[in-house]
Amino acid sequence: MAEEKTTAQVEETAAEAKQEVKEQAPKQDPKEFLENFNWEKYEEGIERVDDSKLEEFEKLVAENFVDTADEEVVEGKVVYLTDREAIIDINAKSEGVISLNEFRYNPNLKVGDKVEVLIDIREDKSGQLVLSHRKARTIMAWDRVNAAHDKEEIVSGFVKCRTKGGMIVDVFGIEAFLPGSQIDVKPIRDYDQYVGKTMEFKVVKINHEFKNVVVSHKALIEADIEEQKKEIISQLEKGQVLEGVVKNITSYGVFVDLGGVDGLVHITDLSWSRINHPNEVVELDQKINVVILDFDENKSRIQLGMKQLEKHPWDALSDEIKIGDKVKGKVVVIADYGAFIEVVEGVEGLIHVSEMSWSTHLRSAQDFVKVGDEVEAVVLTLDREDRKMSLGIKQLTPDPWTDITTKYPVGSKHSGIVRNFTNFGVFVEMEEGIDGLIYISDLSWTKKIKHPSEFVSVGDKMEVEVLELDVEGRKLSLGHKQTTENPWDKYEAEFAVDTVHKATISDIVDKGATIDFNEDITAFIPQRHLEKEDGKKLGKGDEAEFKIIEFNKDFKRVVASHTAIFREEEQRNVKAAQKKAAASADEAKPTLGDANEALQALKDKMEGKK
Repeated sequence: MAEEKTTAQVEETAAEAKQEVKEQAPKQDPKEFLENFNWEKYEEGIERVDDSKLEEFEKLVAENFVDTADEEVVEGKVVYLTDREAIIDINAKSEGVISLNEFRYNPNLKVGDKVEVLIDIREDKSGQLVLSHRKARTIMAWDRVNAAHDKEEIVSGFVKCRTKGGMIVDVFGIEAFLPGSQIDVKPIRDYDQYVGKTMEFKVVKINHEFKNVVVSHKALIEADIEEQKKEIISQLEKGQVLEGVVKNITSYGVFVDLGGVDGLVHITDLSWSRINHPNEVVELDQKINVVILDFDENKSRIQLGMKQLEKHPWDALSDEIKIGDKVKGKVVVIADYGAFIEVVEGVEGLIHVSEMSWSTHLRSAQDFVKVGDEVEAVVLTLDREDRKMSLGIKQLTPDPWTDITTKYPVGSKHSGIVRNFTNFGVFVEMEEGIDGLIYISDLSWTKKIKHPSEFVSVGDKMEVEVLELDVEGRKLSLGHKQTTENPWDKYEAEFAVDTVHKATISDIVDKGATIDFNEDITAFIPQRHLEKEDGKKLGKGDEAEFKIIEFNKDFKRVVASHTAIFREEEQRNVKAAQKKAAASADEAKPTLGDANEALQALKDKMEGKK
């Protein structure tokens, strides 16, 4: 009955309220109506409200109040901000509180901003409305991410942390992956500088199966750069000077960003001075002025220069420098053929290895100087038009060949150092700048030398005699054996032809054998001269007497024979028998047969027959 009475009272009140609305003019403001409305009288049925007022009330409630059902996403308004929290009004019975950590992606959050929230709990134990912005974003995130991807829209994201290969970005509450290669168009050296920043991105890939999202900041930059690039390329001209930023440094040159277009400054175009690496001149992210030297038809490969913006050092070279002047400089490069000396910045002269020392035997530039050395030299040639200069070091000291005839006359004996070998002789340094050659035939009187290394070593000290002197050709011919007595002079008498010597066969060689009479004399015995009296031949180690049948002092040739010793005796016996036979012929007058018999007996005796 109470319920029916209440309904009747409400209907009556509504009718009265409707009648009052018709009589009232102008219409009352809804907000004012709500503030002045007496709810207690209405609930007790004391005050009646007409139908129009009730309809207006219901409409006002629908427009301004939300149904605070749990797990529902609604739109709220930031009404107050503290250091840690945001107070959100969703037109509910009470206001909600959300930690500012949920708004890290939006550091510009301010009072009045509208945000999406999820009603976690309509009323907790303390009567507080519990809201969540993070959950609300997550619920709506996938729809927004898909829409942003399909429409290629730009989204805002908060860089949360660094990970392997890139960064983790909060986009609409979803953790998206930002690859390192998609952060910027230029290489990134410090990833940590982006952590905690809010940046704009483009959604480039979505994997619905694994709920993965990939975003790119580089794509936004490239779009802007592409427009700039087209504009820059259309205006490129040779000789044009532009400002750029060093983007990358390699061993062969520097890549410069001209505002969307990259150009290369080769290492040889960085400085007029010789440099070993581009980082000696420029550094990363440095702003530099460059001039366009060349580009291809599509203007995609642009060759730039830096040194061309400065005056060539040769043009600034003092006119006072002339041939014969002494200059100082630093060794910048060493090659096999010489060393380059930087006389002034950008101006180099070559000291050929032949101008480093008066010495004529082969040496390397590294034997005289090394990179970084400060040296003094004499200007030998100077060509300002071709920008070439040759220098010399040896000219700082007197030419040792000036008084060579006085110091090293033919026949004089000296001491020198072995500096080098050739197949035909030895180079001996008499002093710095004066070398002489000893031919292999002038090393020893007696030894047969195939290569000089068999006789001496580099660095050995040798006694020499000057054999020939060519001042104009700067050639000095030396001999070593001439400093000692020629042993073949005395051997010529000792081992004269027909002299007999006792010796042992030392070796069997092709076509004969050899015997060593002493440390200098080695004789050769031909094969047919090895035969003994019994018809057999001498072998290695056999001792016998030998007759010298040839001695040549000039060619150091000695030939001996064992067979000649007993063959000579046989010949003497034959002659003696012939004489004896002739003498007895007159006495006995033997017949022809007797004579033949006597000769046969003598022959048999000679052949060892009985």
